[in-house]
Amino acid sequence: MQRNTGNLDRILRIILGIALIALTATGIIGVWGWLGVVPLATGVFGYCALYSLLGIRTCSAGKCACFAKR
Repeated sequence: MQRNTGNLDRILRIILGIALIALTATGIIGVWGWLGVVPLATGVFGYCALYSLLGIRTCSAGKCACFAKR
């Protein structure tokens, strides 16, 4: 898998994922909050399958492995 998310995108996904999981674990929101695992995982790994399907890359040309092979 080639990285296709930029640093800001990754940071926001990680924050969102942790927030959803924390809110669910504390009982503030329902079990749907466990979906926070998805943005957390995509943020940690730097790869979003939906971005790949849509041809989106939020990483910059000089800092992303997805551009290094071109």
